Amino acid sequence: MSDRSWFYAAQGQQQGPFPEAQFRNLIARSTVTADTLVWTDGMTGWQRCGDIPGLMSGRAGLPPMPPSRGQQPGGAGRYDAAGQYGAVEQYAGDRYGPGGGPLSFEPGLWEFFGQGLLYVIGMLLVVPAPWLATGFYRWVASRMRIPDRPNFAFDGQPMDIWYALAGVGLLGYVGLYGDIVHLIAFIAQIYLSWMILRWIVSNFSSNGQPLPISFNGSVLIYIGWHVLLAVSAITVIGWAWVAVAQMRWICRNIGGTHREILFNATGLEMLWRTLVFAIACAFIIPIPWMMRWYVQWVVSQFQLVDRA
Repeated sequence: MSDRSWFYAAQGQQQGPFPEAQFRNLIARSTVTADTLVWTDGMTGWQRCGDIPGLMSGRAGLPPMPPSRGQQPGGAGRYDAAGQYGAVEQYAGDRYGPGGGPLSFEPGLWEFFGQGLLYVIGMLLVVPAPWLATGFYRWVASRMRIPDRPNFAFDGQPMDIWYALAGVGLLGYVGLYGDIVHLIAFIAQIYLSWMILRWIVSNFSSNGQPLPISFNGSVLIYIGWHVLLAVSAITVIGWAWVAVAQMRWICRNIGGTHREILFNATGLEMLWRTLVFAIACAFIIPIPWMMRWYVQWVVSQFQLVDRA
């Protein structure tokens, strides 16, 4: 039971998922009571928390069943005028396909700022880059909320591709020596970032089980996208549309499961948010708030749907 993720219904809305330890904390704080309707993978339907052995004591009737195939519900039932819990109106599968929906990122403000600062320091110092970068990826994954992927995690180890992680930081200094050297370092950094992206995607897990996903995009096309992005910066605004197209190409080349990833942002949305982010950060003090605002928006633009 310790590996389960729990959901509960409150004010007509589904809440969760919550890891077991966090869910028990909600019970201890009386956020979840004996009469709260709860559900976890493996249960045949919603039940009062008090009816589940090991959580609380109590007895009552059962609410409607959640979706089949062990998928998590994407919407909660509604209470009618008599106060009875009615049929579940909508699940994630109704809108996005089984287990589908948008991703979300839920970091603490200063925790996020601190982790990002450590990541930058690791890259600048080069030597600690493999450890600080891996720690940053693990922390980010732990704060991600993926539909139908409870306890999402990153399992990569610092020494898996230490040369690529340290190389990205080192090439940042090499590029300071002349235009030709800078161009070579730029291409080399892109190649190493392609290796890192493949490594990151292949090391995700859910509930302690590795996810069979991989990034299959060509390294030459990946380099081409970055070159186009750099060239488009000359237009001042055109880079935003290139960045969106590049992100969609990356999503199309992530495979291994029955679901695919979509990136829904438009070039205009990317442009104005980036400009607001850059202008606000120029005042220094708003940086932590703007970092979280911007990254949360980017993550929310990713959506999981069943493959056609």
